[in-house]
Amino acid sequence: MDGFQAYGAGKAGGAFDPLTFLRQPQTAIRILCWLFSIVILGCVANEGYINRPEEVEEFCIFNRNHNACNYAVSMATLCFLCSTAFLALDVYFPRISSVKDRKKAVVADIGVSVLWALVWFVGFCFLANQWQVSKQEDNPLDEGADAARAAIVFSFFSVFTWGGLTLLSLERLKRVSFEEEYNKLFSPPLA
Repeated sequence: MDGFQAYGAGKAGGAFDPLTFLRQPQTAIRILCWLFSIVILGCVANEGYINRPEEVEEFCIFNRNHNACNYAVSMATLCFLCSTAFLALDVYFPRISSVKDRKKAVVADIGVSVLWALVWFVGFCFLANQWQVSKQEDNPLDEGADAARAAIVFSFFSVFTWGGLTLLSLERLKRVSFEEEYNKLFSPPLA
């Protein structure tokens, strides 16, 4: 097996090639996750709260439930930071020389991706439910309705993007495990 790649990366070292990096499916999906978190954060933080003239305090557009808005803002912020950190790890990944460290990075990517897929599934269900039971008299002018719908839709899309990252990381882990077993069986013994 020429060109052995440990966990989806070639031999450590070499120059960083941005075009190759951007063409990787994992990078493209991770950038989508990053963008979706920005959209959700922007929608809820910008138009998720309404201030009515007769009330002193603003309220969340999702059924006046501040927990719904807080959940969306918190998770979108954390998701943005997590996506940024794993994009940086993806850039640094080919320079990791230890196969054990690469395996740890791939396993961490799998765990984080599964966690975020579940978090966004819960977020989608929570936001959709709260939007469904919102009362028309709380927001008669439908202020922020499009932003609320966009936050719900992008929460739904985020479930699939993080799920896709999980599958790609699992594939990378399986591919390398197979290559390691192959090399153990068919490589010549060291003298």
